[in-house]
Amino acid sequence: MKKLITLHFLLTCSIIFSQAGAPASPYYNGFNWTQTGTNLRNALAQTTINRHTNFLSYTPDVWNALKIVDLDPTNSNNVLLVYGWENGSDADVTNDRSRNKEFNSGADGNWNREHIFAQSLGVPDLGQFGPGADAHMLRACDVQRNSNRGNRLFAAGSGNSGPVGANWYPGDEWKGDVARIIMYMYLHYGIQCLPTYVATGTTNANDPSMVNLLLQWNAEDPVSQYEDNRNTYLGNPFNALGQGNRNPFIDNPYLATLIWGGPMAQNRWPTVFLDNPTFDFENTISIYPNPAKDIITIQSNSAVEEIDIITINGQLVQQIKKPIFDNNTYSISNLPKGFYFLRFTSDNASATKKVIIN
Repeated sequence: MKKLITLHFLLTCSIIFSQAGAPASPYYNGFNWTQTGTNLRNALAQTTINRHTNFLSYTPDVWNALKIVDLDPTNSNNVLLVYGWENGSDADVTNDRSRNKEFNSGADGNWNREHIFAQSLGVPDLGQFGPGADAHMLRACDVQRNSNRGNRLFAAGSGNSGPVGANWYPGDEWKGDVARIIMYMYLHYGIQCLPTYVATGTTNANDPSMVNLLLQWNAEDPVSQYEDNRNTYLGNPFNALGQGNRNPFIDNPYLATLIWGGPMAQNRWPTVFLDNPTFDFENTISIYPNPAKDIITIQSNSAVEEIDIITINGQLVQQIKKPIFDNNTYSISNLPKGFYFLRFTSDNASATKKVIIN
């Protein structure tokens, strides 16, 4: 979410926000930040689960929590409405971005609790306790817009929120929020909340349960102060409606890059992670079939700036600058029979793969 938060919100809410530049203390004290990939995912999952010490009731706790954590930064009498984008410029109130915090119910024109990870899409159903009552996942939302989304899967789109065929685009302002929430649910609740249950698109080469679209949204829509507000309040076990655990992908979206690869997301802890990525760039690239008879397909979950095709004797036979990947894949054909090295480079990493053409 890219919207900026004003000083008014800081003064009226009296919430201490997490600081960019270093992990929240003491929450992450002693955590091993040298881990990457599955090891990092598992360690963050354990921290997220262990720190979740206060389980909110769906009613009334979540209602009351959203009136605190979803406050509109420009009007503390209102809550922000996920998927909304304007107030009052047309007659369709379902588009509203903000509404009186006391207007919460199931009636049209009010707001209710939107399950970003749709309740019915969990396996099993998320219910109204535990995952179904996790305030990190629930957002204030216009009643009718919530109903319009229903349990549609998230899909690629642009502009404001709305249906994309049988699916749903959350809107440019909200897509990063959605991605980080789904990553959190996967981290915390595992196979009950796989990203593939709730989002469409190609799956990650290193983790077939992760959808690459979410990594893209996480990179394209950086964390806002509003997300920090929620994370810091809910992460404090001493707050009346705090859960005690944080969403680590709000703390630093770059953690998703370290785990799954994909487009490089915002690194909020430059003193912890250097500008150069420490994830294994080579493992984000796969080639199939290999050996091949004619056409080889390259799948990459990371940005590739150049592909060099080199013979076994070291001769550069083809150089492809800024290849255009379609759904994370790129095809090469008409190579003579032989053994080749394919060298891939990005802005700050390189990798080499072997391929045989029969």
